[in-house]
Amino acid sequence: KHAWLSFQEYFGRTGDNPEKWGKPFAALLGALKAQAELEVAAIGGKDSMSGTFEDIDVPPTLIAFAVSTAKASRIVTNEWKAKDHYIYAVMPEYDENGIANFNSVRDVFDKVYSLIKLGCVKSACALEHGGTAEALLKCSLGNRIGFALEEDVNINQLFKKCYGGFLLETDDEIEDLELLGKTIGEFELRTKDETISLDELQTRYEEKLESVYPCNIKQSEKEIKPVSVERRFDMHASYTVDTPHVLIPVFPGTNCEYDTAHAFKREGAEAEIFVIKNLTAKDIEDSVERFVEAIHRSQIIALPGGFSGGDEPDGSAKFIVSFFRNPKVKEAVEDLLNHREGLMIGICNGFQALVKLGLVPYGKIMEPDEFRPTLTFNTIGRHQSKLVKTRVACNQSPWMKYMNVGDIHTVAISHGEGRFVAKDNVIQTLIDNGQIATQYVDFEEQPTSDIHFNPNDSVYAIEGITSPDGRILGKMGHSERNGDNLYKNVPDIEDQQLLFKAAVEYFTE
Repeated sequence: KHAWLSFQEYFGRTGDNPEKWGKPFAALLGALKAQAELEVAAIGGKDSMSGTFEDIDVPPTLIAFAVSTAKASRIVTNEWKAKDHYIYAVMPEYDENGIANFNSVRDVFDKVYSLIKLGCVKSACALEHGGTAEALLKCSLGNRIGFALEEDVNINQLFKKCYGGFLLETDDEIEDLELLGKTIGEFELRTKDETISLDELQTRYEEKLESVYPCNIKQSEKEIKPVSVERRFDMHASYTVDTPHVLIPVFPGTNCEYDTAHAFKREGAEAEIFVIKNLTAKDIEDSVERFVEAIHRSQIIALPGGFSGGDEPDGSAKFIVSFFRNPKVKEAVEDLLNHREGLMIGICNGFQALVKLGLVPYGKIMEPDEFRPTLTFNTIGRHQSKLVKTRVACNQSPWMKYMNVGDIHTVAISHGEGRFVAKDNVIQTLIDNGQIATQYVDFEEQPTSDIHFNPNDSVYAIEGITSPDGRILGKMGHSERNGDNLYKNVPDIEDQQLLFKAAVEYFTE
């Protein structure tokens, strides 16, 4: 009821051709009619009528983005949640041209909104050009839940365009809605005449654009064993601090500083977001001086994620590495680690910096050489952004105080260069020393090189490692990205907040 629209239009070059001008004109007239009927305003947008290459035009396109606000607790996603639930179709009325009656559309929206508000709806899916059949398939994929169709449902009607309609999942029957069927535990679609494998449908659905936008790559057949090194010990600083001070440097391109600061503040720490200025040589010199002073009053340095320096030149974290190699900064970091028992953590872009500096796995800033580990481009050749599962391999670190070997967490990743690479002898040393903190795992909780679970094809499925004494932790997963209602239909996100809790308690207990 309280939504605003933003339009994106894309048409071929119009020139002086009246017919070509008519396409955007007709599209905008239709958009204006919908706005007037639904009493919804457009507050912005972008138009382009230059989508022509020689004699080829883009398909005439008008996209409307609707923006609104609601209580996060009332937001429902579109994947089915459980078996033995009821699936209903809620449709508006249509005229002879297949255009929805707007009074009916408003009634449908009100009905769906009221059911969601009452807590009756477990999932909801807006119907698109593929009709109900498309929605049934997509809703089944998220949690791999099947569907049994009611015998009296007309199969042909499932493929009709039903703009303005919804597919709803409920755990109780609702009398005045059209029942399509029920969810089932088997990953298949059942009708009165046949049973169709949803695995097969999923393969066909995903393979259409595989050659254009690959989601699968050939994986290594080499077995990856789970690392299990239980070396928990009570590790604290030899002194206590009432409120530990966390220093969070922000380089051009850093974008996770606020989440990182919030994660530490939730556990009682004081977080200082420190902006590194680089417009002039004088700015950099001043930043170095002030940063050194900030290190001296801090107990923890946290390098957040992002794309420092735009991941240029030709690789990630090079600006961060260059800054930390400054003799004054290097000396202050070494003082924090070697004389004041300080902690460091690097996440994503911060992990890349720690590895290239040598702080992990060696615990000190070193000059680069050809034998050291590195983080390089994802094997799939592009940025990966998703939720992955990781397994705790070793808890020999103050950061891992609340972690048990074998614990499984779901964590967000977002990077283009997260593939951990090291020689076999280095990997074996990390295993022997208990420095592999976490590994990417599949649904069976086994380390894997499968790109669907190990998003960058890291060697030995490594997601995070520590320094020899465990006080420096580097990892690709964004442990700081957690909080109430931040994710839906995802378990165990909150657990990695315990990393920050453990780090604060290292100084307070």
